[in-house]
Amino acid sequence: MVSHDEGVGDSVSDKPSQTVADDMEETKERHRRYLRAINNPVRRDILRAIQKGIKTIQDLEKDTGIDAKTLDWHLRILEHGYCVDRVQREEIAIFNLTQEGQVVDFMDK
Repeated sequence: MVSHDEGVGDSVSDKPSQTVADDMEETKERHRRYLRAINNPVRRDILRAIQKGIKTIQDLEKDTGIDAKTLDWHLRILEHGYCVDRVQREEIAIFNLTQEGQVVDFMDK
């Protein structure tokens, strides 16, 4: 597992919200992508794992029991939906929640 000491920061990105655009049509498209990303219980489980500090595909695979190829597919949807940011550190991809990804705190309760 990647620790906070490795220069990655905490598990939440400091970028501002990405789902609001300059025009209504683009904002609608961004919201559609966001809703697709969070409207899946597997992806919400992945968001929860990232929130608790599990940040690499290898660690997510161990925590969730989902194979790497399937995880990569779900993570790409989460990225496309503005829920996670992928940071490449040499050969390792590290994932952080965005502001939009923090919605997992309020889902399924």
